[in-house]
Amino acid sequence: QVQLVESGGGLVQAGESLRLSCATSESIFGFNSMGWYRQAVGKQRELVARFPRTGSRIYADSVKGRFTISRDVDKNILFLQMNSLQPEDTAVYYCEADQFGVDVWGQGTQVTVSS
Repeated sequence: QVQLVESGGGLVQAGESLRLSCATSESIFGFNSMGWYRQAVGKQRELVARFPRTGSRIYADSVKGRFTISRDVDKNILFLQMNSLQPEDTAVYYCEADQFGVDVWGQGTQVTVSS
């Protein structure tokens, strides 16, 4: 069974940066796509960024120009570089992998941005 393990969350001040990592137990090329989602308290889980198997990377409008999704195919790690963080970015961030119709989720990592 595929496992996704996130790391890199924490408490930062507005304007600072964080880099999240998602280590997979299988080759990244075994997934149709991988992405980052987030869920703030009292809100639904939302897509932050997606790295498809083919095609362009996708970003939520709220993070365009600030966040960058990337991957290391040799180490099977997905990254999310988050710059210029704002309090509204506070949420639990989840790594997701689409294993050709089967969604796999990590356990989540908390990101808290203070004003």
